[in-house]
Amino acid sequence: MTDRTTERINHWIDGKPFEGVSERSGDVFDPATGQVRAKVSFAGQDDVETAVAAASRALPGWRGTSLAGRTRVLFAFRELLTARRDELTKIVTSEHGKVESDAAGEIARAIENVEYACGAAQLLKGGFSENASTGVDVYSIAQPLGVVGVISPFNFPAMVPLWFVPNALACGNTVVLKPSEKDPSAAVFIAELFAEAGLPDGVLNVLHGDKVAVDGLLEHRDVKAISFVGSTPIAKYVYETGTRNGKRVQALGGAKNHMVVLPDADLDLAADAAVSAGFGSAGERCMAVSVVVAVDPVGDELVAKIAERITRLRVGDGRRPTSEMGPLVTAAHHERVESYVDAGVEAGARLVVDGRGVEVDGEDGGFWLGPTLFDHVTPEMSVYTDEIFGPVLTVARAEGYDAALDLINANPYGNGTAIFTNDGRAARRFQNEVEVGMVGVNVPIPVPVAYYSFGGWKDSLFGDSHAYGPEGFHFFTRTKVVTSRWPDPSQGGVNLGFPRNS
Repeated sequence: MTDRTTERINHWIDGKPFEGVSERSGDVFDPATGQVRAKVSFAGQDDVETAVAAASRALPGWRGTSLAGRTRVLFAFRELLTARRDELTKIVTSEHGKVESDAAGEIARAIENVEYACGAAQLLKGGFSENASTGVDVYSIAQPLGVVGVISPFNFPAMVPLWFVPNALACGNTVVLKPSEKDPSAAVFIAELFAEAGLPDGVLNVLHGDKVAVDGLLEHRDVKAISFVGSTPIAKYVYETGTRNGKRVQALGGAKNHMVVLPDADLDLAADAAVSAGFGSAGERCMAVSVVVAVDPVGDELVAKIAERITRLRVGDGRRPTSEMGPLVTAAHHERVESYVDAGVEAGARLVVDGRGVEVDGEDGGFWLGPTLFDHVTPEMSVYTDEIFGPVLTVARAEGYDAALDLINANPYGNGTAIFTNDGRAARRFQNEVEVGMVGVNVPIPVPVAYYSFGGWKDSLFGDSHAYGPEGFHFFTRTKVVTSRWPDPSQGGVNLGFPRNS
């Protein structure tokens, strides 16, 4: 394995570290100290060409590898990832900042997706119709697309790449992975484990960088598909640019996830869920609850219960066992999130808990913002309209179920939502009527298990395929239908009529 104390994080191309020809680089910070921990290479167009060329050279051999051979590599990778999950946990915490228990949970969910991909032999079965017409058989086969690009975000540097890479590989594609430049080491670690598991050189490549690398993949003629997770404006850009260049694209965007609390709900359970889902990973989750919709008359009591729990949260260095919430990922992101707190106050929302100036168990230079709670937030406020992506939880009031539903359905995002109630009829009505892709009933973060697919509606998804699960396998393959006949040599003759079934 690569020495993690080195000052330079290089690309991984053709089965080995690659410095690249571009002289550009970026800083990788330790969010708990504010100090630069490494430099990461930024790709230029020549480096993009090198990565795609490596994937292209590896494609024929990997595509021709049997399903048994591909899944053998995936099983070996799964064993290595499981055995070395603690190392990856520490890498994630050191660069992202989330507490180690949260990072460990991220990797556990990643392993679930690897395990699903190990079932490729079953998942890639085609269909067969014998004697569809007299003496004619028709069958379908699923074939790989070719070289595919994966562009992953900073908030889940291990899990999101493993939403896509195992499925793409299982289907016979080769991959160029462009991780976030904010926390790139997890991607390199994953590539190293795949190499140790027996993945041939060039089948998985890691290309670091910024917009130059992204645009290089979006525009490269040899890249056949793009999987992306990030903010909605960038997701829309990725989708439009990629499809304009003839690529299949799935681009998962931002969110504004609502959690409805009906008057009959267990308010202690709801308050626990709101705090866990709002402040886990410092709110840097696309599935984080950012709006609690308190249905009259429970608002005051619910807000009091949430506030009481927030005051007990311990904010600190994610490597310390006592910490429950870590810092934000960069100074720039910290400044952006804190500006929303200022804006919420100026707009007239009631600031119940102020996370600015929080006391932390960590160094003063870290990118700290404590859990923040607003009440009486209205739809025109920026703390409601925008995806803040930080530890800022807002509470909106609704007169009844219908008002709560209308509030959610009017929102341009449609990623995740939840309802807390003890009324089965209300829950069933909600899951049918809400215009959101993933719904939780007394579950605040309804991220599907690996054998279902992840993805939202409206401005939370561009493209028609959700991530991982069955839709993931569909995205990384294209179907070919074969019609075959083995005629009796004694039959023949010319027939210019339209083919008929008979």
